[in-house]
Amino acid sequence: MTPIARATLFASLIVFAPIAFENSARAASAGYCPGGADHRVAHAVPAALEPSVAETFGIGVDQVRAAAVVRCVGSQLLACWVGANLNCGKADTRRRLVGATAFCRDNPGAAVVPMVATGHDTIYDWGCVKGRAVAGKVVMAVDPQGYVRENWRAVK
Repeated sequence: MTPIARATLFASLIVFAPIAFENSARAASAGYCPGGADHRVAHAVPAALEPSVAETFGIGVDQVRAAAVVRCVGSQLLACWVGANLNCGKADTRRRLVGATAFCRDNPGAAVVPMVATGHDTIYDWGCVKGRAVAGKVVMAVDPQGYVRENWRAVK
């Protein structure tokens, strides 16, 4: 192969490789939930989907590997990145929490129960009323599978 032909081939690889990689990642994401299979449990991101999940959240692939999960809802692939204290597991819809109860017993006049006592997965705004933990208004919507809706994004 001549040096000019080699340079032309190399240049075309530089131009078309990212496009081919992006298309293969999208194809992998599209085929991950075939036939409307519904995998309701969140699990680690498969290596082939890491670039697509990274693009969805605008983060690096290393961050995806460290703190992202995926799940299928019908034929749609959704991803969650833990980020700043986001819950990727099932939402806690209980109206009685041991941690909130203990906090209010120790701080009976507290208007707000901190997340350190309630956990980051509760969907309620908690307060103390006469030393008792009370679940207030719903502050996070839950999807039909029981996850916090706003924490999950469709993979591009």
